[in-house]
Amino acid sequence: MSRAHHAHGAEPSQRMLRVAELIRHQIAQMLARGEIADPVLEQHVVTVSRVTMSPDLKLATVHVMPLGGKDEPEVLRAFERHKKFLRGEIAHGVNLKFAPEVRFRIDDSFDNVARIDALLNSERVRRDLEQPRTDEENGAQQ
Repeated sequence: MSRAHHAHGAEPSQRMLRVAELIRHQIAQMLARGEIADPVLEQHVVTVSRVTMSPDLKLATVHVMPLGGKDEPEVLRAFERHKKFLRGEIAHGVNLKFAPEVRFRIDDSFDNVARIDALLNSERVRRDLEQPRTDEENGAQQ
C-alpha cells in the first residue's frame, strides 16, 4: 500500500489501528494508575477517547477529554508538559522500531454527537417524521 493511499483521506491500515489502540490503552492505564505526577491531571478525570497514527507510525495524535469538558486548556498544557515522559513510557510499553512523537488534542467528537442529537430531536425533523404518508408513498412500499 503506497503512502499516497493514506495522504488522500483513505482508511487507516490495520497496523495503524492496532498501534493506535495500544498507545491509547497505555496512556489510559497510566492515567488510571496515577503515574503522571501533575496536579492538574490529578484533579481531573480524563478520557483518552482515541489515538490516530500517521502512516509511518512516527506521530501519534492523542484525543483527550476531561470529564464535563472542564479546564480543557489546562489539561492540554499538563499533557504537553509530560510529553517526553509519555513518549518514553509508550516506547517501553509498545514494541515499535521508533517511539512515536505524541501530540494532544481535545476530542471534539462529543460536541459533534451532541449537535447531531439536537438536530434529530429538533421540531423540524420530528414534524417531518410524523407527517402522514400519501397514497402514492404507501403504494410504492408494498
